[in-house]
Amino acid sequence: MVSARPKIPRTVWVLGLVSMFMDISSEIIHALLPVFMTVTLGLSVATVGLVDGIAEATASITKVFSGYLSDRSGLRKPLILLGYGLGAASKPLFAIATGALPVLGARFADRIGKGIRGAPRDALVADVSPPETRGRAFGLRQSLDTVGAFAGPLIAIGLMLLLAGDMRLVFWIAVIPGLIAVALVLVGVEDRQAPTGEARAPLRVADLRPLGRAFWVVALVGVLFSLARISEAFLVLRANGEGLPLAWTPLVLVAMYIVYALGAYPAGILSDRLPSRRLLLAGIAALVGSHLVLAFAGGLAGVFAGVVLWGIHMALTQGTLAKMVADSAPAPLMGSAFGLFGVLTGLALLVGSVAGGLLWDALGAQATFLAAAGFAGASALAVALTQARLSRTRI
Repeated sequence: MVSARPKIPRTVWVLGLVSMFMDISSEIIHALLPVFMTVTLGLSVATVGLVDGIAEATASITKVFSGYLSDRSGLRKPLILLGYGLGAASKPLFAIATGALPVLGARFADRIGKGIRGAPRDALVADVSPPETRGRAFGLRQSLDTVGAFAGPLIAIGLMLLLAGDMRLVFWIAVIPGLIAVALVLVGVEDRQAPTGEARAPLRVADLRPLGRAFWVVALVGVLFSLARISEAFLVLRANGEGLPLAWTPLVLVAMYIVYALGAYPAGILSDRLPSRRLLLAGIAALVGSHLVLAFAGGLAGVFAGVVLWGIHMALTQGTLAKMVADSAPAPLMGSAFGLFGVLTGLALLVGSVAGGLLWDALGAQATFLAAAGFAGASALAVALTQARLSRTRI
C-alpha cells in the first residue's frame, strides 16, 4: 500500500498568506514607482536602476545577519515579525517622498525589513517541511507570495482610475495590507526550535567551511543568474516607452505575476521529482528568450510576450533555487546559508540593475536587455559545467 505524501505544514500556509498580503502592499507601490520617479519626480532611468539595485542589495546583505541570528538563537519568528513590521512601517514614507533621496530612504527601510525576515522565513519553511516535500512547500509559499504580487498592481490600477491618478494617495492606501501581514505573523506563525550544534554561522572566512562545495556551486550559479535578472522596473519602463498609459503600467507586473503564480507551485512539485538543475536550465532559457524579445520586439504585444516569458522564468527558478540552497546546506547553518546566498545574489542584482540603467541611458533599452541575455547564457554555462557536482548532491 502506497503511503500518502506528508501534508504541507500549517506554518508554511500562514507564511504564504503573510507573504501575499505584504506583497499586495509592496506591489501597489512598486508597480507605480518607476513612473512616479521618472514622470512625477523627473529622475533618470539610471537613478531608477541605482535606487532599485541598492534597495535589493540592502535586503540581501541584511539576510546574512538575520540568518546568523536565527541560527544562533534557534528561533525564527521574532526576526520574521520584526522584518514584516519594518516593511509595513516603511510604506508611508513613499507617500511623502519628494526626490531621489527620500525614495531611496523609503526603499532602504522597506528592503531592510525584507532582509530581516527573508532568511529566517525560508529557514523556517525548511525546518518544518520534510525533505521529500520541500519543493512543494517552497513552491506553495512562492505561489501565494506571487498572488499578492499580481493582486497589488491590479489594485493599483483600480485605485489610480478611482482616485484620478493620485499616486501619493494610492501609496497611503497600500499601508493597510501590510498591517494585515503583521497581524498574521503575530497570531498564525508557530516557531520551531531550529537545530543548533557546534558549527558556527559563517561570519568569518574560517567558519565558511561547513557549508561545503555544493553550496558554493549553487551560490556561483545564483550570482551569474542574478546579474542576468536585472530589475522588473525595466519591464515597466519598456512598456511605458511603447505607449502604455501611466495608469495602466501596473498591467506589466500583473501579467508577469499571474504567469509566475500559476507556475510556481507546479514547478515546486516537479523539483521534488526531477533534478533541480533541469528546471533551473529551463528557467534560464525562458529568461534568455524574454530578454531577446524585449530587445527586438516592437509594440506592446512584443513587450507583453517578453513579460510572459519573464514570468515563466521566475516560476521555474525562484522556488528551485531556494530548494537547492536548502538541499546543499547543513541543518545547523540553514538560516545562514539562505542569508549568505541572499547577500551574494543581491549584490549581483545591484550590479546588474545599475549597469542596466546606465546602458539604457547611454545606448537605449535594447543594449540593456542584450547584455542581460549574455549573463543569462553565462549562468546556463555555469550550470552545465558544474553538472557533476550538482548531480552528486541530488540537486
